[in-house]
Amino acid sequence: MNDASPKEAKYIVRMALGRLRLGVADMTLLEALAIAYVGDVASKERLERAYNLSSDLGLIARTVASEGMSGVLKLKIKVGRPIRPMLAERLSDPVEILEKLGGKAAAEYKYDGLRIQAHVKSRTITLFSRRLENITKQFPDVVKHIQQSVKTEDAIIEGECVAVAPNTGDMLPFQMVSQRRGRKYEVERMMGEIPVKVFLFDLLYSDGIDYTVKPYPKRREALVGIMQGNDWIGISEQLVTSDPQEIEQYMEKAISDGCEGLMLKSIGTDSTYQAGARGWIWIKYKRAYKSEMADTVDLVVVGALHGRGKRGGSYGALLLAAYDVDENVFRTVCKCGSGFTDQDLEELPKKLKPFQIPHKHPRVDSRISADIWFVPNLVLEVIGDEITLSPAHTTCMGAIRPGSGLAVRFPRFTGNYRLDKSPEDANTTKEILEMYNSQLKKLSAE
Repeated sequence: MNDASPKEAKYIVRMALGRLRLGVADMTLLEALAIAYVGDVASKERLERAYNLSSDLGLIARTVASEGMSGVLKLKIKVGRPIRPMLAERLSDPVEILEKLGGKAAAEYKYDGLRIQAHVKSRTITLFSRRLENITKQFPDVVKHIQQSVKTEDAIIEGECVAVAPNTGDMLPFQMVSQRRGRKYEVERMMGEIPVKVFLFDLLYSDGIDYTVKPYPKRREALVGIMQGNDWIGISEQLVTSDPQEIEQYMEKAISDGCEGLMLKSIGTDSTYQAGARGWIWIKYKRAYKSEMADTVDLVVVGALHGRGKRGGSYGALLLAAYDVDENVFRTVCKCGSGFTDQDLEELPKKLKPFQIPHKHPRVDSRISADIWFVPNLVLEVIGDEITLSPAHTTCMGAIRPGSGLAVRFPRFTGNYRLDKSPEDANTTKEILEMYNSQLKKLSAE
């Protein structure tokens, strides 16, 4: 800062605060580092691998600048430094899912909770959210459960933190556990009102061994080996099968037990942990994809339209978008004005003000002119009647019909702010297309 000019200092501060409003994402910076310090854009892949295991662009930049690619290749997993989470694709047909996964897969409960990555270091526990935020102080009960159950000195494990009813132990929806996230005060009281149970599903590191390079069955076996469960912590429910009908029955059991659906995982030799990647090694199977739009989608707020009448002074509707992974942009999929309470309408302008900008963000693709534009950040859970063709929205433009994209018809806000998700974790444009195609398949069958 001392060496910077006033204008340079302004942008340095904005970078530090995460308020640099340019269309530059992490992958862009990794590509720039590859060109600048290695002289080869193809080296980005190795930089990306190191970044996915460290979640620290500064570390990658400092290492490649001072030691070159040889230094980057020496970087290893370190307890206390979060690993970018592996993500899943979605499909609606168990037969198609099994085909993608080589004919046989591990079906696991998809719990409706908060994904956590727990770092164990000599009895000291650090908890990170899906967005790699430190949430340790918000869940002292989870820290205690892990301390009592994990039988190893150093480890990095992943699981789902699910709210349960204090009197019955029944699993509660995500909205309940989300009330405990972000709290600085009354943590003890909330622990009593909304207790949580932890379901562990993956082991990434243990006592010097990098498990991300091992197939999933080996990771699962090792996870079971270091665990001593109790009433508050255990291993995720699992069924290994090659039978689509068995998957359907297991799905019904998961739903009746209070889960969202199933996660189908590859058990092949190539089923390594793909940190930071979304692929066909893990596939989500939820009720949503069995009929029209019976379930929700998570969409990013990119703009707003002024309210009228009763909503004067607030927003009449929010412009929401899905994430295009291939192009690294957000494409609009609906305008949502329903489902908001009076409290939502009062608080939304405050929530979104830090992200307001005077123009459409470079990473937003929209044919609709919003009254207010935002940096893509806030993720909302939305339910609708169906996915339809739309000339106004840009999600999957031209994929079904020239000049038409896809849109959520009659969208309604569920009341669930997905603060645990980054904008890049929202539903993708490919997933919206898959949901539309699933509707067509059902209509054809009927």
